[in-house]
Amino acid sequence: MTGQQDAGVDGRPAGTDAVPVFFLSDSTGISAETMGNALLIQFPDLHFERTTIPFISTEEHAREVVEMLDEAMDGPVVPLVFSTAAEDHVREALQATRAPLIDLFDLHLSRVEEILQARGVREAARLHGVGDVKRYNARMAAVEFTIEHDDGQSLRALDRADVVLIAPSRCGKTPTSMYLALQHGLFVANYPLVDEDLDDSALPRPVRDYADRVFGLTTNPERLSRVRGERRPGSRYSSTDQCRWELRRASALYAAHRLPVIDTSARSVEEISTLILQNLKKKAREQGVTPRRAPAAPHPRTDD
Repeated sequence: MTGQQDAGVDGRPAGTDAVPVFFLSDSTGISAETMGNALLIQFPDLHFERTTIPFISTEEHAREVVEMLDEAMDGPVVPLVFSTAAEDHVREALQATRAPLIDLFDLHLSRVEEILQARGVREAARLHGVGDVKRYNARMAAVEFTIEHDDGQSLRALDRADVVLIAPSRCGKTPTSMYLALQHGLFVANYPLVDEDLDDSALPRPVRDYADRVFGLTTNPERLSRVRGERRPGSRYSSTDQCRWELRRASALYAAHRLPVIDTSARSVEEISTLILQNLKKKAREQGVTPRRAPAAPHPRTDD
């Protein structure tokens, strides 16, 4: 019986005082990890040794997992177990463990069933049935467009973009673009501001006609220098002076064209994306128009 294991919450090797944490699922385990980690992050002073055990599809497999959990109970630190198993027979088998088990699925579904006065089907990965095909295909089209238009690689059909991100290199354009595409189905292009662009007061020619959907990203010089230093240590590209100059020129460009600006230095990609979505909705309301492509509801982080 093996699981996918990693180190402590802060990336340091987990010591003898680390709390064993298990994420259990009858699908991929993404939901268990997401919800469990959202709780664990509230305990920054503790170290956690995480193990994910996905695809627990039979009672026999569940009993094997219970043996592993009970073995962990005999260790020096009491383990913590998060489960999103949906199948009743799997859930019931897992609940036989002596380890503290937080059943995230039953905790929330039972309340929803109570409110709706109906019983859910309780099937693993139910969200990915036939009814989701159209939505899935739309997201894949958005991802394909976004990959093609990453870092200014392609200017083809740029008019189809819902969002265009511009910023100096390593300010968070690519992860934000991919998140918006995968989670919200938006067509996103991003364009890197190089020295030639920053020496000019005009928007770069490739994005000039799309100023109404351009967002500028920025960060702080020290963080940008540190991030760039991981790629090219000791280079002019990663020097604090170069980073400071690029960010200063980029800020002037954003201000000159009255672009919405997002500081990525202390924000997660989810927060950055939410600010962009809010801005798009605000613009649409002010103009009294329907967004070019209404952002889809966030793709459920349910075992997919």
